Amino acid sequence: MDLLHFVTAGSVDDGKSTLIGRLLYDGKGIMQDQLEMIEATSHMQGNEEINLALLTDGLKAEREQGITIDVAYRYFATQKRKFIIADAPGHSQYTRNMVTGASSADLCLVLVDARKGFSEQTKRHLFIADLLRIKQVVLAINKMDLVDYSEEVYEKVKDEAMNFFSRLGSVINVMPIPISALKGDFVVQKTDSMPWYDGPALLSYLENVYVGGLENHIEARFPVQFVLKPNANNKDWEDFRGYSGQIAGGCFYAGDEVMVLPSGFSTKIKKIYLAEQELEEAFAPRSVVITLEDEVDIGRGDMLVKKNNPPEVGQDLEAMICWFSHSRLARKGDLFLLKHTSKEVKAKLTHIAYEIDIETLHKEENVTELKMNALARVSLRSSDPLIYDAFRRNRHTGSFILVDPLENKTLAAGIIID
Repeated sequence: MDLLHFVTAGSVDDGKSTLIGRLLYDGKGIMQDQLEMIEATSHMQGNEEINLALLTDGLKAEREQGITIDVAYRYFATQKRKFIIADAPGHSQYTRNMVTGASSADLCLVLVDARKGFSEQTKRHLFIADLLRIKQVVLAINKMDLVDYSEEVYEKVKDEAMNFFSRLGSVINVMPIPISALKGDFVVQKTDSMPWYDGPALLSYLENVYVGGLENHIEARFPVQFVLKPNANNKDWEDFRGYSGQIAGGCFYAGDEVMVLPSGFSTKIKKIYLAEQELEEAFAPRSVVITLEDEVDIGRGDMLVKKNNPPEVGQDLEAMICWFSHSRLARKGDLFLLKHTSKEVKAKLTHIAYEIDIETLHKEENVTELKMNALARVSLRSSDPLIYDAFRRNRHTGSFILVDPLENKTLAAGIIID
């Protein structure tokens, strides 16, 4: 049974948490004790009906305010597929949480309130999904019960949304579905409320939609996280020297010739281990230990690759970043810690090329500083060479975060562009 990992997107109060609660409730994905707890909480809040949003609003502050603050992950399965749902918050100050939720998603489920249409925050979420190369989008036009299930309203909102999608670059498939998360119309089951709509219910579509894998299984990448040195207390392993990490791309076989970057030395893979089990091959995203035929100076942050399709090695990066911090602005000349794969280096912001106006998608040049939630193209220079790919080729080796060197707080997430 395959797995679909999707993220919800949209503005606050568009009904994301209620929709996920409906999927879990009608899809029989709720434990009895969970159901009893949210029923009791709903009655305490004075609701006559069960408040399905409580299934995903797990923090006390979220339940008190009726909003989502953190990314809520939920898991359920049907007979056809397993699902991981990342419910991203809709408030603009939590845009950084949406970046986290979307970073590993196969599909973006964007909710739009049928009464309000597309909001700026919804557009921001979709721009982020586009940057992260999410190819599949479900446009769930929600709260159709509040517009009397009007086909005219549905078509108007759909046209507005499709116009925005047409201006994005990488989305290849958009599926519009009218729903009512509160009433359950076309979420899990089809109903008679919208006879003019002849498409699938949401869950049926999610069960059957094809999404390609996120992993690059062609270009071999193995960032070294840790060097396992000989253990003198264990005679079976006293001569052992291995390199542990998670494969970030491609496939490695025992006997493969590999190149160590950034040094450029060549050697061959001797053995591959998963715990104490010896493997003939290993592929992304497995975490393994690799031993080599030769004694080569390798440390954390180095990378094993194959010569036929090596990554870039350099200190100058062109990137798109989302600025997270509300207490600090980003300016040319600022210094950060840049964390990329298993390597951490100092980096300097050398240039701000432009910032994206989310409403118009216009590139605003001559920008001197970036505020919270800004999406911008920048240039960075690192203190040591980085081993990287463009994000469109490899999500793992094409992404990074910027960290405050003094407070160790994440300030921005970025993707490397060509």
